Amino acid sequence: MTFSKIFENSVEEIAKLPGIGKRTALRLALHVNKMKDADVQALVNAFSDLKSKVRHCRYCYNISDDDVCEVCGNPKRDRKVLCVVQDVRDVIAIEATQQFSGLYHVLGGIISPIDGIGPEQIRLSELFQRIDNEEIEEVILALPATVEGDTTNFFIYKNISGKVPKVTTIARGVGIGEELEYIDEVTLGRSLLARTDFNQIYQKRK
Repeated sequence: MTFSKIFENSVEEIAKLPGIGKRTALRLALHVNKMKDADVQALVNAFSDLKSKVRHCRYCYNISDDDVCEVCGNPKRDRKVLCVVQDVRDVIAIEATQQFSGLYHVLGGIISPIDGIGPEQIRLSELFQRIDNEEIEEVILALPATVEGDTTNFFIYKNISGKVPKVTTIARGVGIGEELEYIDEVTLGRSLLARTDFNQIYQKRK
């Protein structure tokens, strides 16, 4: 039974968000309906700003309020170490460990032929340009421990081998098939500290 078309539409729109089903959407819509007008307006403004004002850093493609994100703009970060991740969620997960002090490069995806995603659809050319133009001493491949993640790792390695003194990958304390954002901070932090030379993995696969 539909009591309100407006309410029903609100539930349907909320349910479109990832990880939110109809029951959760219903609870959220009821909660918003009971909120004070000022709080609802603050929520609306926050979402509006999120869409219109948040941008991507021109160096690493992390989210930022300005052209350069706080990580890239921090003079205390190690600019010779570059951590390659799939998306912004991975940056957030790694930063939460407080075990990494270098810079990032957010690919915006991974190579997945079955999904029609090739090297041209993600920020690989931008990564290779950074390596050519910056003094990078180590590239850390922190991509998902999946077939697609490994495919992307090997593609990157073949294109930067010989250009960077050291290419490493996070330790496989991270389970096969796991996404970084779902791994606890201690495990992820230890995986970063115990990263391994990617050349050893590459030689085994040849």
